[in-house]
Amino acid sequence: MPEDRVTSFDADDSMREELATQLSEIARALPDRINADPERVEQGLARLVLTLIEVVRKVLEHQAVRRMDGGGLSAEEVERLGLALLKLDERMQQMKGAFGLTDEDLQIDLGPLGGLR
Repeated sequence: MPEDRVTSFDADDSMREELATQLSEIARALPDRINADPERVEQGLARLVLTLIEVVRKVLEHQAVRRMDGGGLSAEEVERLGLALLKLDERMQQMKGAFGLTDEDLQIDLGPLGGLR
């Protein structure tokens, strides 16, 4: 067997041992059981989706206020926009209630931008 072939096998064995050691360390850090309770999974997914919707709603609300303050909207547009945001807020309240979530459950830390308020 050529010498470079032997070196290749030694390197492969060394890499396998190192990978096995790393996987073993990772496995020790993981919980013994995964909580796959369907109710909690559903609520967790609802929390994620509603948080994203809340972020988008806050951005839309901020943009609407900015446009109103800038005078870029007619009185009719302001009225329609206000009603749309009000309906969205009402629907969000209904959905949070359906999943047993509160406003605090949807709070996230946006880093340098601060929290979602």
